[in-house]
Amino acid sequence: MTMTATIPTPAYPGDPLPGAVALIEGVRAWLTARGLDADHPNLTDTPHRVLRALNEMTAGYDDDPARHLARTFPADHDGSAIVVTGVPFTSLCAHHLIPFTGTADIAYQPRRGAPVAGLSKLPRVLDVYARRLQTQEELTRQITTALDQHLTPLGSACIIRSEHGCLAHRGARKPGAHMVTASYTGRFRDDPQARSDLHRLMTP
Repeated sequence: MTMTATIPTPAYPGDPLPGAVALIEGVRAWLTARGLDADHPNLTDTPHRVLRALNEMTAGYDDDPARHLARTFPADHDGSAIVVTGVPFTSLCAHHLIPFTGTADIAYQPRRGAPVAGLSKLPRVLDVYARRLQTQEELTRQITTALDQHLTPLGSACIIRSEHGCLAHRGARKPGAHMVTASYTGRFRDDPQARSDLHRLMTP
């Protein structure tokens, strides 16, 4: 006799992720174990909301920075740095699944005469990686790696400043404390004067 596998019904219409039913049941079980009534009107849809929120905040796994950085255009450019500052983002801490939020300064120095990426592409690359489970250190490095791989610039840089919920609202409970990370490649890493000039451009 041939056995047919049973495919779980999606947890909510359009849910694309396997494991959705298990996650919803797990959240419901946690609510009950915490002594709460999982059928209370305020909580009955909470497991589904948690799933939808996690799907949305990890949508970067379904995107690829190459898709954004492949869209370039020719420019009469002298090879000076291109900088976008103060780009806001929210990401999920891989250790606690608690958000951290902040801003990123992103820069690259194209080779003279090389095509350049559109202005919106650098924030889009940030979003691709921020919408994954992250550490800030890795997020910072991933952005410069993507710029180097797909634009082959003379150098790239990313500086991220953010407040972490896992530091602000649990454990040490230090709201207002910010973490700053930086990644430099190429001439921004190797040439102190180029890095100093870049910092001046990034300062409002």
